[in-house]
Amino acid sequence: MAVGCPFITCAVKRKGIEFCWECEESETCEKWKNHREAGKERDSFKCYQTLEEDISFISRHGVPAFQKIQKRRAFLLREMLDNFNEGRSKSYYCIAATVLEPGELEEALSRAGKETVGLDVRARSKALHRILDEIASRKQYRLKLRK
Repeated sequence: MAVGCPFITCAVKRKGIEFCWECEESETCEKWKNHREAGKERDSFKCYQTLEEDISFISRHGVPAFQKIQKRRAFLLREMLDNFNEGRSKSYYCIAATVLEPGELEEALSRAGKETVGLDVRARSKALHRILDEIASRKQYRLKLRK
């Protein structure tokens, strides 16, 4: 979170907790409720489409398990950027890596790799976009920031 973030001021500095959902007031906190509700409808500089699922996962499995998955997502994102980015897809791939499951990203990369052997980066990018869009459509996710 950025400097001046009200959540850092409240959770970390005042209450000494790492996450808002650890707070005993999280169920009644208007600021936290509004943030979560807004995340269902729109994004800021970060994609919030999976916020509720992420909170639920961390609550059940803990931060280390979540971090492990995030590292896997980062690895897959790097593969997309290194092998399928024609120079205009960075945000798209970042959002895909955020909202899709790592297994789905691996499937998409594998399919795109097989379908685009010998093709230039623009054709590889187009193929990966198509595959990722298919997966996102099935899950009713949008692979762009919602404004």
